[in-house]
Amino acid sequence: MATKRKSKGAYMISSVAEMYGIHPQTLRLYEREGLLKPSRTEGNTRLYTEEDLERLEFILNLARDLGVNIAGIAIVLQMRERMEEMNRQMQSFVDYVRTEMLTRVQTGIHSSEPGLVPLRRPIIVAVPRDTKKRS
Repeated sequence: MATKRKSKGAYMISSVAEMYGIHPQTLRLYEREGLLKPSRTEGNTRLYTEEDLERLEFILNLARDLGVNIAGIAIVLQMRERMEEMNRQMQSFVDYVRTEMLTRVQTGIHSSEPGLVPLRRPIIVAVPRDTKKRS
């Protein structure tokens, strides 16, 4: 979905509604349902950031292009957030393992240490080019 954003910053509800061709009540509904969480000014005016607009685009894609209802959108967004958290945890684990391995290699820990297996020579794995049987 193409947007008409030109600058970075915060946008008021009327601007966002106009940019995406939706009614401001739709944005208020998305906020009530917990799909969007715009920040507020001291005067309680909603302000939508670039991140809010990206999330709105995702929501509108689900609703308009895929026909997903609000409950379905909430589920998809929750699943997306969980997947992002799992990715962060996995990356953290990979970083930990990498750091641990580098530390062990640099300090010269030998194969007597549990969990570390030295490679004496490169391992070459042959992969067949064509696994289909020919008649």
